[in-house]
Amino acid sequence: MGSLNPARLARIIFGAVLVLLGAYFLGFGGWLLSLGGTVYYVIAGALMIASGVQVARNRASGFFIYFAVWLFTLIWSIWESGADPWKLEVRLFAPSVLLALFLVPALGAAARERIPFAWRGFQAATAAAAVGMIALILYASFGPVSGETSQMASQEGGTPTDWQFYGNDAGGTRYSAAGQITPQNIGKLDIAWISNSGDGPDDAEIHHKGREYHSEATPIKIGNTLYTCTPHSMALAIDATTGQTKWKFDPKIPRNNPYIVCRGVGYYDAPQADSCKHRIFLPTMDARILAIDADTGKLCPGFGNKGAVDLRDQTGTWPAGWQVSTSTPLVMNDRLVVGSRVIDNMSTDEPSGVVRAYDPVSGAQVWAWDIGRSPDAIPGRLPEGQEYTRSTPNVWGPITGDPKLNMVYLGTGNPAPDYYTGYRRPFDRRFGTSLVALDITTGKLRWDFQMVHDDMWDFDLPIGPSLFDLKDGTPALIQTTKMGQIFMLNRATGKPIARVEERAVAQAGATPNTFISKTQPFSVGMPSLTPPKLTPQDMWGATPLDQLVCRIDLARARNEGIYTPIGPTRSIGNPAFDGVTDWGGASVDPKKRMMFVNTMNMPFYFQLEDRTTERAKQLIKRKSSGGENAKKLDVRLQEKTPYLATLRAWLSPFQVPCVPPPWGEMVGIDLDTQKIMWKKTLGTARDNNLFGLQHNLPLPTGTPNLGGSIVTAGGVVFIGATTDQYIRAFDAKTGKELWKHRMKAGATATPMSYVGEDGRQYVIITAGGHGALGTRYGDETIAFALAKAH
Repeated sequence: MGSLNPARLARIIFGAVLVLLGAYFLGFGGWLLSLGGTVYYVIAGALMIASGVQVARNRASGFFIYFAVWLFTLIWSIWESGADPWKLEVRLFAPSVLLALFLVPALGAAARERIPFAWRGFQAATAAAAVGMIALILYASFGPVSGETSQMASQEGGTPTDWQFYGNDAGGTRYSAAGQITPQNIGKLDIAWISNSGDGPDDAEIHHKGREYHSEATPIKIGNTLYTCTPHSMALAIDATTGQTKWKFDPKIPRNNPYIVCRGVGYYDAPQADSCKHRIFLPTMDARILAIDADTGKLCPGFGNKGAVDLRDQTGTWPAGWQVSTSTPLVMNDRLVVGSRVIDNMSTDEPSGVVRAYDPVSGAQVWAWDIGRSPDAIPGRLPEGQEYTRSTPNVWGPITGDPKLNMVYLGTGNPAPDYYTGYRRPFDRRFGTSLVALDITTGKLRWDFQMVHDDMWDFDLPIGPSLFDLKDGTPALIQTTKMGQIFMLNRATGKPIARVEERAVAQAGATPNTFISKTQPFSVGMPSLTPPKLTPQDMWGATPLDQLVCRIDLARARNEGIYTPIGPTRSIGNPAFDGVTDWGGASVDPKKRMMFVNTMNMPFYFQLEDRTTERAKQLIKRKSSGGENAKKLDVRLQEKTPYLATLRAWLSPFQVPCVPPPWGEMVGIDLDTQKIMWKKTLGTARDNNLFGLQHNLPLPTGTPNLGGSIVTAGGVVFIGATTDQYIRAFDAKTGKELWKHRMKAGATATPMSYVGEDGRQYVIITAGGHGALGTRYGDETIAFALAKAH
């Protein structure tokens, strides 16, 4: 037998590829069909095998059979996906590439000889299809041209302004009255200065060896100084005009914490104090609040115990990381109010979620809100030897307040653990995943509103509400949630302004002897950002190969949409614990009564595993080993319960989401009409590719995002948050993307803005990277401004 010539070898290889792909579709498609799925893959697989055999034999029928497969795929894709360009792309692109390969002379020779005139038509049609496919991808990526830019009045200068709280004001609007930067001149925005903190992740944090490094700080501005913090609990003072570091304070905390983050610092003017008249309050990774002289960067010795109060006081003794302080303390009406981040899902015996208020001058504890003792806060400290109630819902996100109403608003989480509700106590069930209003002076409960009943999904409220007034003067608040529900309440009474309905939700699949609510509150008076229940037609992937696996995953799991119970059989959490909206919350223009919120779409797979099974025992052994692989194992031990929890991001075998883009969006909502004004894709695939690689085309697929937005009087919305490491600006009225700037590291932090002493409006963002999102690391605080006038 003679050697194979190149043309014959090419046909054999191509035919073998078609046979292998066909066998894959036939086998896995048969599995899907047995689960009640579509018959498409079985038919396409069988025909591809036949095509591959004939191609290898150099028969014209090999092309004709595959062309029939392609036509079948085209019709099926349009029937399944309609005009959705992303869904069409994943179904048609790879099959069209295979069809185009028949244009290679060695592969299409038999068909060309059989139908020479028709072959020219096929060539022309293939060229047209290629152009159409490119157009489809471009449309999916960039969509139609945005509308016109809105016209906003430009304010060419102004007196200096401050940004005194995490959200600018105590009510967390994240609104800047500075209007110098507008949609018309934002193209001239450029870097004014960069400040380097000198604090970055060590090797263990970079490689996630038990420690996860997140840079999430939003500076505050007092006078001509910015005050901020780093993930390792360092505090910095930066000149707001030049970016020069004035001082740096390093508490030198041991680097043994598994969760490294600081979102910001608080500020207080203490004119009655003998020293430290201007003081910064720094939350730390070892669960303390430090008072630092804002002028000198030294500890305030008269505050607490040599400048610190210990949040572990009367909460028990715990391993590093089980109780930490990550979010900005609220300082308002002569009270310093602080919550804690408590580790999730380790045990039913975890630190208390107690929230405490301190005297910001002396550091003396004024009250403690411990729901295990009373719905009202109790004064002072407990008697010596007593501890606050363990494993109660905690408040880990930023807290907001209303100085005039003298009320502080707490967004609560869940009692530990999240995913098993069987051991919850009556006070846990009442206050879990709720918005709670307390009198800030006394801690007395003013009202509470529960947003998820018997939460088993980790839908804790990750940030306090944003406050504003309606046209008629009614005091209102907006609460964003992980569920994608937006609640508008009267902030004085807690009663809904926008209608809320209790609706029946799925019950099947929950574990026995657990608490599960038959209904959940739905905010029907506000636009819902909750993703709809997933269907097989929604499944996505990099190619039809992994899309098929995603369809099988969907068919094997319980999928009732939001509030699908987590139990012993697989379920899809959509949304999951990262939420539609996380700790970034919303920004609100209180004058125009518009809100802006970033969303993401990242489902997870969940299952509770009976801890007496052999598989569970092996998982516990691996998780408890303490090695690097143990840290990466997606298991929550939930000790002292009958079940451990397993969970994973729902990605295809090629490590792309099983749901189609957009995976991140920016949304503008009119608070007067309570309607969506616009919705735009947020982020590109530039730094997200197959198998977790960080290089890709910048297709605007949207990305997972952490961090929030700000809105300015100039009509511009600024946001970082995405995995592609840009800060972006959107037109507040139309949603048109106006400007963006690529940074060296991920900017998973909420920006802020002010007018400096030189009369220019600055926009500031921290760009330091985020371990969970996989962005690059850095240590920069970056200031943007318009060019100086000459």
